[in-house]
Amino acid sequence: MENQDSYLPTLKQLELFLALASADGIAGAGAKLGMTASATSHALRALESSLGTAVVDRNAAGVVLTYAGQQMLPHVRDVFAAMQLIRTTASASAGLKTGLLRIGSFGASSSLKLLPPLLASFRARYPGVDMFVIEKPDAEIEQDLIERRIEIGVVTLPKPQFDTQLLAIDELVAVLPVKHHLADHPTLHLRDIAQYPLILTHAGSQGLIARMFARVGLHPRVTHELSQLMSILEFVAREQGISILASLALPEKYEGVVYRKIVPQSPRRVGLACLNDQRLSPAALALWQQARRTTRS
Repeated sequence: MENQDSYLPTLKQLELFLALASADGIAGAGAKLGMTASATSHALRALESSLGTAVVDRNAAGVVLTYAGQQMLPHVRDVFAAMQLIRTTASASAGLKTGLLRIGSFGASSSLKLLPPLLASFRARYPGVDMFVIEKPDAEIEQDLIERRIEIGVVTLPKPQFDTQLLAIDELVAVLPVKHHLADHPTLHLRDIAQYPLILTHAGSQGLIARMFARVGLHPRVTHELSQLMSILEFVAREQGISILASLALPEKYEGVVYRKIVPQSPRRVGLACLNDQRLSPAALALWQQARRTTRS
């Protein structure tokens, strides 16, 4: 009698399927997993053969899941969530002496100011738990949470699709060359900022900046879009424009630039997010609870 297990998809094939759900192309999805184009094509054919149905519409532009693929997607995500729970729960049986916790961070505000003290305190309590932090834009952290690539992410709030808890509130400030004539003013209005070339960040505050201008009916003159904080500060210092950044992300001082308050103010809420705080692994739950105790103290 033929072995029915031979018809089950492998974890590698399912991992490729998850990558396809958020990729622009089949080869690109495989490349994210370190697979060659030919290996990707072979794995996809093997997956569809084992399932007995197509999961990707070959006639569509880009990557479009078939109806069967769309129906499979939440169940495949649950498979990887269960695998993560199995791995971390098994290693946590001796009081969290070992384990691995994957955490996402949306940018400098969290990576420089919020995460280090939280992780240092956690490591002091659970020295055997390894922590893997990956820094990506806010939208990609959301996607990694949905795809179960990370358990906890530091994100901008609100995020109604996740369980969240507040870590900090900061505000957006103007960053100007020290010799800019607006630098003489302690507070700047958005209409004044909108008159000058704006260096826009690709990090977590980009959407908030766009909404801030839209609320007062202004359209900023965006001349540069940069992803690295130090690049933005250096461009401003060299008088290539002005910028707007979250105060938590900024160093206390940077030569050649000054920080100024903006009106109307736009506070930004930053917090932890997870898919379900009732289904966290032991290590993730310990960090979640520690963050809650810290913010309440």
